[in-house]
Amino acid sequence: MDDNKHRNVKIRKAKGRPMLTWVGKRPLSTVKAYPAQLVESFSAATRAFENCEAYQSDWPDKFEAGGLLFHGDNKDVLAHLLANGFRGKVKLIYIDPPFDSGADYVRKVQLRGTNGTTKVDGEEYTLGEQIQYEDIWANDNYLQFMYERLMLLRELLSNEGSIVLHCDNKRSHFLRMLLDEVMGSEKHFKNELIWFYRRWPTNTPSFQSMHDNLFWYTKSNDNSHTFNKLYEQSSERTLSDYGGKRLTTVETEDGSFVKRETEEVSLGVPMRDVWEIRREHTRSSEHTDYPTQKPLELIGRLITSLSNEGDLILDCFVGSGTTCISAQKLGRRWIGCDINKGAIQTTAKRLHKVMLEQAKAIDEDRQSKLVEDENTPLVKIIPFNHPLSPLDLDDLRKEIERRPEEERDITIVCLGLELKARAWVEDYNRTRPINKINIIELRSDRKYGGFIKHEPLVASVSIKRHKNKLKVTINDVYSPSIVQRLNMDDGLFLPRSNR
Repeated sequence: MDDNKHRNVKIRKAKGRPMLTWVGKRPLSTVKAYPAQLVESFSAATRAFENCEAYQSDWPDKFEAGGLLFHGDNKDVLAHLLANGFRGKVKLIYIDPPFDSGADYVRKVQLRGTNGTTKVDGEEYTLGEQIQYEDIWANDNYLQFMYERLMLLRELLSNEGSIVLHCDNKRSHFLRMLLDEVMGSEKHFKNELIWFYRRWPTNTPSFQSMHDNLFWYTKSNDNSHTFNKLYEQSSERTLSDYGGKRLTTVETEDGSFVKRETEEVSLGVPMRDVWEIRREHTRSSEHTDYPTQKPLELIGRLITSLSNEGDLILDCFVGSGTTCISAQKLGRRWIGCDINKGAIQTTAKRLHKVMLEQAKAIDEDRQSKLVEDENTPLVKIIPFNHPLSPLDLDDLRKEIERRPEEERDITIVCLGLELKARAWVEDYNRTRPINKINIIELRSDRKYGGFIKHEPLVASVSIKRHKNKLKVTINDVYSPSIVQRLNMDDGLFLPRSNR
């Protein structure tokens, strides 16, 4: 596709019920995909990607595999992704769209520049940027805005994928109905998760709000979606009531319900739909000045439970970048985009820091493995058709001299050795701080061998001459090798004091 031209991308109709109506509602059947501004590509820096076949195979050739960060209107970016190979590839979509009516995000965000940082007034942004992040538009426009983006996001989801929409009580009822219409309410809706957090008390004429809502929907309606069960700590009452076991209610064939014992309660109890997670503290190392930053623990739970290593995660309202950070740390691929320049800069800065830490950890791990390898001796096996001789040892010495960087010791495995060979090794080791030689002689070494020690057969024989012939009588036969084998297995022929 010529990057200077647009391309029409088809979008399937929303068929869910109920259907919400607003002034100016327009179905989205096609969308124009223009070139999107890719700010930065991030290569994989975690071991989870190294052996992930899907990581290499299902990524469009146009983009570097790993992580993609786009700047621009997310509707344009999503259309660009659909037109360039990402349809049906995303395992988890998390979005935290603007929902706090009256908030003025733009004027609170700082931008980095060559001369430090500066606060940017909304007038320096385009109209679209001001509208999206000041969150001041009328209700009908807001619904159309979210409707179009949800339609695009559904097309990007894989059949095993999930979407989680984060909101508060001001818009939750509208957004829940939009999700029912776009994703389908029957069997597609899985949970409303409540994020409970604490904040300083305020003097208001109502109950203080201390939670957000997260709506979880799946692409499929047959429970084929990815779900890794999470557990939380068991209470003392659970432990005492069920004696260390957890019970679950199951329906039997006759329609009755019974209690059945399941996994040990040491795993905890299955995580419930109310999550108490502390908000990002200003003294936290993860804290940024971005006003809508979400805690890593919250996003991490979603990514861990609704995706697997190597899967693709998408956040088109990337904000401070917590979704991309969490995905990177948990070994997932990711795509993030935002219309706000400050959001892109904050996300990129955090990602660079995380990936430097990961690269350092991988390097330290490799160095540790090198040290382990250095402590593992080299092994030389002498052919068993002859004993170890000084000629074999001279060949070994020449091989060591051809490897000046090698500092490991050498273990020689042989079947028998000449007396001169043992003297050769003792003299060699006496003047060597490294590359010392250790011999394992399988005929006499009780730790490594002994069981193949070969000794001649012993027999008691009587011989008599009878005319022109000799008569040989075998009175007794003793095989040291056979006896040794029996002693190794059962100790049958050892004196009782040695058994």
